[in-house]
Amino acid sequence: MPLALVHARYQLLETVRIPIAIFGSAFFPAATMLFFVVPFAGDDRTGATYATAAMVTFAVMSANIFQYGIGVAEDRDQPWNPYTRTLPAGPGPRFAGRILAGLALTYFSMLPVVVIAAVATAAQVTVTQFLLAIGAVAVTSVPFTLLGLAIGYSLPSKAAIVVAQLIFFPLAFGGGLLFGPDNAPGFVNAIAPYLPTRGAVELMWAAVTDWRPNPVSMVMLAVWIVVLAAIAGWAYRRDEGRRFS
Repeated sequence: MPLALVHARYQLLETVRIPIAIFGSAFFPAATMLFFVVPFAGDDRTGATYATAAMVTFAVMSANIFQYGIGVAEDRDQPWNPYTRTLPAGPGPRFAGRILAGLALTYFSMLPVVVIAAVATAAQVTVTQFLLAIGAVAVTSVPFTLLGLAIGYSLPSKAAIVVAQLIFFPLAFGGGLLFGPDNAPGFVNAIAPYLPTRGAVELMWAAVTDWRPNPVSMVMLAVWIVVLAAIAGWAYRRDEGRRFS
């Protein structure tokens, strides 16, 4: 664990040196909250609460897909990365440190959304619901962390940027993050349960409201976690083999 914390500290310091990398992941969810949630659902307590949970999920997606997808790909291009792979500690502490750093950035990226909801909307949760939401953020970050790692270890940095952008908005739209629970278009309702974004947002809704998650969405979220973990592991091993062959 101490080695993982050292790696996490290194990752955070490296990110803090480029502030735009931090604020970028927080900007889009906050901007969406300001332009689409506050004007149209800000005065509706229930609607604002659901929308805030969706925007928090949006922030979790943004922080993890781009942080890992682009960050890992860029790290692979640096001479420091092959050296760290030769250290006797092995890949475990490095992976754990990256995940801890990513989770810290995830919580930071959702802060603007929470602040906007508190001061500019009628959204309201209890202390228990707030604590459940914090735990739900950690759980929902798992599939998007794995997706980011799969992208980062599979592609060079220039390609990773494009792929992360191409994947991000279709997943958000198709998972129903830009709509209320009951007012998404028909084709979105048809495909949403099979996307990881829907399972993630339903967990967030369940944490802060009386929403009952769709069993199909929960099963598919678990399936996505297993599949993405397998792809990320394969991509890492392939990259490792290429560098040391």
